[in-house]
Amino acid sequence: MVDKAETLDRGELARIRADFPLLARPTPGGQDLVYLDSAATSQKPDPVLDAEQDFYIMRNAAVHRGAHSLSNEATMAFESARGQVASFVGVEADELVWTSGATAAINLVAYGFANATAGIGPSAAQRFALQPGDEIVVSEAEHHANLIPWQQLAARTGAVLRWFGVDEQGRVRVDESATVITDRTRIVAITHVSNVTGAITDLAPVVARAHEVGAYVVLDACQSVPHLPVNFRDLDVDFAAFSAHKMFGPTGIGALYGKRDLLADLPPVTTGGSMVEVVTMTEATFAPPPGRFEAGTQPVAQAIAFGVAAQYLSELGMAKVAAHEAELAAALLSAVAIEGVRVIGPTDPQDRIAVVSFVVDGVHAHDVGQVLDDAGVAVRVGHHCAQPLHRRFGVAATARVSASLYTNEHDVECFATALSTVRDFFKVGEAYG
Repeated sequence: MVDKAETLDRGELARIRADFPLLARPTPGGQDLVYLDSAATSQKPDPVLDAEQDFYIMRNAAVHRGAHSLSNEATMAFESARGQVASFVGVEADELVWTSGATAAINLVAYGFANATAGIGPSAAQRFALQPGDEIVVSEAEHHANLIPWQQLAARTGAVLRWFGVDEQGRVRVDESATVITDRTRIVAITHVSNVTGAITDLAPVVARAHEVGAYVVLDACQSVPHLPVNFRDLDVDFAAFSAHKMFGPTGIGALYGKRDLLADLPPVTTGGSMVEVVTMTEATFAPPPGRFEAGTQPVAQAIAFGVAAQYLSELGMAKVAAHEAELAAALLSAVAIEGVRVIGPTDPQDRIAVVSFVVDGVHAHDVGQVLDDAGVAVRVGHHCAQPLHRRFGVAATARVSASLYTNEHDVECFATALSTVRDFFKVGEAYG
């Protein structure tokens, strides 16, 4: 149940929306923009935009490399941002690795396992080595970014890919944990929240069973961290990936969380400058984490802005964000509860976020999106990088609406009005025989 004391009042929401300048721009058709594609990428508030610009104007310098004051200042801001983001998800700064995004973060773990399997790294890295017949478990609800890297790892190592199915509501069948996760399972890679159905995965039985058999849990937290209170230590996952651009931060940067002892033993994947201790013409030793995994020039301005985004959400309070978006989830589900529209995912607003994918009978998802766009409503259409999940429900594509902190009641009303015109526009349904 939503705690009314935690929800945003209209004045608070209006002040929040004023922080996001893009929301004020008109669409090409002249209508007010109704942005319902936040699961793809969120809009950015002024403090985040200002932080990135301020770095380039006042603090631009290479980090961890210079002896001059400007470089020291940039390094302090860079590492302070790491602390802000780490604190936001309940972990320590040295457990957080900057990456170019969540996809890169998941690939970093997968390739680290591949390197360990190939004998690369210290002897302690053998804890990650896979043998033919070892199992990697995913789910049918995964984004391609948390599926294809594991397919590739299985192909390289001879491991076997297994998966959880989803039920008719699109929820991962975690009740299958005892049978899907076996004594041969080494990795369980699973989504926290589906980017298609919005369903929140009950992680506790999955994590418990994985650790019972000695497997590592890799969490795709892209759709949970921006919308729910998330603490990786409390969840007891071993690795977790999330991205800045879905939580009001800039594009081009994400983060990998790893338990300290695991990062210490995981072989690096990208090598080069800044991630080493001693280099000779024949060998190199590597810096401790997280620097070991951050070769080359770092996205300093983006990291600093990422930290500001985490601070922005922290100051609002994630309980309040979650409560507001729970109301939006119920409102969006109500908006699509009309004749000829089928939801792909839970129709109950409980244990889900405000992401709703749907199909309109007789109308292709891309055509639905075009009608909505003509009305000034921006939504996502396609398979949302989750083809197996769409195949599970017998559809090639869906239209998806996704809300965020800045979404208001008017946005939902505009969407509902535009959606109600789609079937008439294409003359489908009983009235047209």
